[in-house]
Amino acid sequence: MKKIVGITLAVLLLVVGLLAGCGEKKEASDEKLTVIKVGASTTPHAEILGAIKDDLKAEGYDLQVKEFTDYVLPNLSLNDGSLDANYFQHQPYLDDFNKERDMDLVAAAKIHYEPLGIYSGRKDSLDKLEEGDSIAIPNDATNEARALLLLQDLGLLKLKKDAGMLATPYDIVENPKNLKIEELDAAQVAKALPDVAFGVINGNNALLAGLNASKDAIAMEAKDSLAADTFANVLAVRSGSENSPEIQALVKALQSDTARKFIEDTYEGAVVPVF
Repeated sequence: MKKIVGITLAVLLLVVGLLAGCGEKKEASDEKLTVIKVGASTTPHAEILGAIKDDLKAEGYDLQVKEFTDYVLPNLSLNDGSLDANYFQHQPYLDDFNKERDMDLVAAAKIHYEPLGIYSGRKDSLDKLEEGDSIAIPNDATNEARALLLLQDLGLLKLKKDAGMLATPYDIVENPKNLKIEELDAAQVAKALPDVAFGVINGNNALLAGLNASKDAIAMEAKDSLAADTFANVLAVRSGSENSPEIQALVKALQSDTARKFIEDTYEGAVVPVF
């Protein structure tokens, strides 16, 4: 009897040991994952990153996303090494930030752009615009120029020939209906729609306001427009790290069929992949 009990106990200890070994093996396997820390705006950037986490895990990477609500801390955190990359900005903003802060952050890849659109306020058709009507546009340099170029494309005004991406209301040379251009903080344009004839809203602020450029806008930037190419959102990294294995894996995942399908299915034209 003692012999049977001893054998049974030995078997139980062996089983426990094997289970413990399995647990240790799994834990060790998890420890082998290389961590990639990425800063991102909540919508749509962090959501897109969330869609590729499993793909990266299968390649041996643990993608950790830190969400930001401002456009300064993600670059500061990337520069000081707290992050390996960030995903929230377009190239012109990155260039200006580098110049102002004496940093050397670079774009590893272009991922998507968010079409800027014109939305109805007190008027539901551009044909109903009257003398002196107001149109609200973002007041930050890049989005303001985009808004004015869109209004020019719609035939509502004309800008100086060389204004381009530096256009401001001072560059308007023709304004047949004497439209009043109301310059507002980008996040406030959607809230101002009840008080103006129309508002020009950039992509992420439209999404936050529950608007979709492809469904709700009267008109929006074309996919092949100068603005779409210029203001494509990029994955930013510290100079010199863009060819590292983890960043290349991240770029591959962000430019994958998984990412494309998620963007197209989720945002239905409000966010457009550029890869």
